[in-house]
Amino acid sequence: MKITEMHITPIALGDPPLLNAAGLHAPYCLRTVVELKTDNGLTGLAEVPGSVAVDAALAAVRDVVIGADPRNWHGLRARLAERCSPETSVSRGDKPWDGRTRVQVYSALDVACLDIQGKAFGVPVAALLGGVVRERVPYSAYLFYKYEGAGGELAFGTDPEATGWAAARQAAALDPAGVVAQAQAMVKEFGFESIKLKGGVFEPAQEVAAIKALHEAFGPGVPLRLDPNALWTVETSIKYGREMEGILEYLEDPCRTQEGMAALRRALKTPLATNMCTTSFDDLPGSVKHASEDIILTDHHYWGGLRASMELAAHCRIFSRGVSMHSNNHGGISLAAMTHLGAAMPNLSYALDTHYPWQWEDIIIGGRMKIEGGCVALPKGAGLGVELDRVALAKAADNYRRCGFTERNDEPEMQKKVPGWKFQATRW
Repeated sequence: MKITEMHITPIALGDPPLLNAAGLHAPYCLRTVVELKTDNGLTGLAEVPGSVAVDAALAAVRDVVIGADPRNWHGLRARLAERCSPETSVSRGDKPWDGRTRVQVYSALDVACLDIQGKAFGVPVAALLGGVVRERVPYSAYLFYKYEGAGGELAFGTDPEATGWAAARQAAALDPAGVVAQAQAMVKEFGFESIKLKGGVFEPAQEVAAIKALHEAFGPGVPLRLDPNALWTVETSIKYGREMEGILEYLEDPCRTQEGMAALRRALKTPLATNMCTTSFDDLPGSVKHASEDIILTDHHYWGGLRASMELAAHCRIFSRGVSMHSNNHGGISLAAMTHLGAAMPNLSYALDTHYPWQWEDIIIGGRMKIEGGCVALPKGAGLGVELDRVALAKAADNYRRCGFTERNDEPEMQKKVPGWKFQATRW
């Protein structure tokens, strides 16, 4: 079996005005869809965060991919490594999202090859990752401070006919009461049994007040998480971390560096999670040396694929780390891949993150995947279990061409609300 075609399609999906440490989400989030086709008629799909840099990096290895056997991932990856420029942890950057391209090339091609293999052998991708441990994969509600309105073609407007979660997705949530209302609507709609708040937006005391309000509203039986995206100093992290002792399931990336997280870990009883200070296999020796976190949040888009994430899970098992999954804006192809990974990971310790409820468009046949009881069922069928809706893909590709965005940058949107606003790697 040989790969005969490789198609790269940048798309844009509507995104509400969600606040985060780097600013404000633009009306569209960017994704790139990769399709590999083989000489025996099979097609493998993948989806990664979109940018012109990622698209160029993928296009640059097309000649390496064409003619490769999709069943021989190690052989293809070795040839990719010869072509792709080396990246270090510094290449990640200091924004909440990852700036590396090489790992995204690996991820896209790993997932697409696995999709082909699953179809060739008549098994789900999870079976190729070692077997299915769970048929239903738990996800966590992911809350955001946000301004009123929606994104995409809705142009930040609101739909007066919207009810339930659709209305909550458009409503403002800028204080503890708004965050609680958002959580209640999301949990009612999707049945999530754990809740995460994206912090790093307001003064720490305001975000801690929101966590306390969530704890009061949902009770001690619902695990809570807070992610300040490393905008706090170690001293601030200790101060407010102690205020939340006994309330949080874990505190994610309150401060920067493995050394900083290690100092915090010595001061708190609350478990610490990261997807910012330990983000590559090169970081793992430092993680062990410094004991910088209790939980590593993998993201197959940035760890080099599903198989690489399973290798990370093995490390976490050996060194007594918990493991779960980070999320960014994504469509159904990525959600399917995440779910296969969650289904196959024996030591999955916590419900996975997902932005999926915030999006309302998708590019897969049958429409959006269902989240019920806080879980996504493992897709049926061989490979990833999802296929492209060509009409929806064409619309999303047209959105990309019309929206004018070529990379994620949350500063310009934030500056429309707060003139002169600039991202700061450490703010409090």
